[in-house]
Amino acid sequence: MSKDDIEASSAPLIEHLIELRQRLFYAVLAVFVFFIVCYIFADNIFNLLVIPYERAAGTNTHLRLIFTAPQEYFFVQIKIAFFGALFIAFPVIATQIYRFVAPGLYRPERKAFLPFLIATPILFFLGACLVYFVVMPLAMRFFLSMQQTGAAGKAAIELLPRVSEYLGLIMTLIFAFGIMFQLPVVVTLLTQAGLVSVETLKTKRKYAVVIAFIAAAVLTPPDPISQISLAVPTLLLYEISILSAKRVEKKRQAAEAAEAAKEREEKEASPSDADAS
Repeated sequence: MSKDDIEASSAPLIEHLIELRQRLFYAVLAVFVFFIVCYIFADNIFNLLVIPYERAAGTNTHLRLIFTAPQEYFFVQIKIAFFGALFIAFPVIATQIYRFVAPGLYRPERKAFLPFLIATPILFFLGACLVYFVVMPLAMRFFLSMQQTGAAGKAAIELLPRVSEYLGLIMTLIFAFGIMFQLPVVVTLLTQAGLVSVETLKTKRKYAVVIAFIAAAVLTPPDPISQISLAVPTLLLYEISILSAKRVEKKRQAAEAAEAAKEREEKEASPSDADAS
């Protein structure tokens, strides 16, 4: 390879690196800006996250959350700001990823990629809503049922959660449900790439049930409410994934059939063209 060839091949690489640096800068800038905004409103966000606990305890109950180290609540606010910034900035991050990848894709590939980019945050948001409105109140109601009032021969046992532990619990559930709600997107992409078929998804359904409950046991706290609340929607999402994969597979088969018919027509037309000449 000559020196000119090496210089010609290195130029596009440098351009791609410059483009990547620019996209990363915009993504990091968006996270930083939203981090500052979320940190300013960290108290309000935490009080918003406490609402499921209030719903479980009852509106007339006076809730108490504690922190046992001087710096604990400060780091809780940092975590709230960081997670909030990532969540709010995700559309910006996804847009920068798409703009970096899009020039290397054909137009049909761009059209196929864009719906998944839109569906990912929507499904994550739906998983977070399920945690916020259903799972977390049920889980906290289960934990609160273990309290006991002081009586003869009994110690008073009261739930006084630490702010860091409560935040860790609700954020773990939100991320666990948000990730599991990406199942239709992942399965549809694999089907579109030809790595998974509808028949395979149907035959492996029994394994999916076992994996769903194992994943729920690993990703959620060790209580039956949280585990069942994650496993059951995951199985429903698996069935939705099969329907989505079936739709994608039909489209792919139709496109392949049309391509094969076009090739047959060209082959059939080529001998007649030769005879005519």
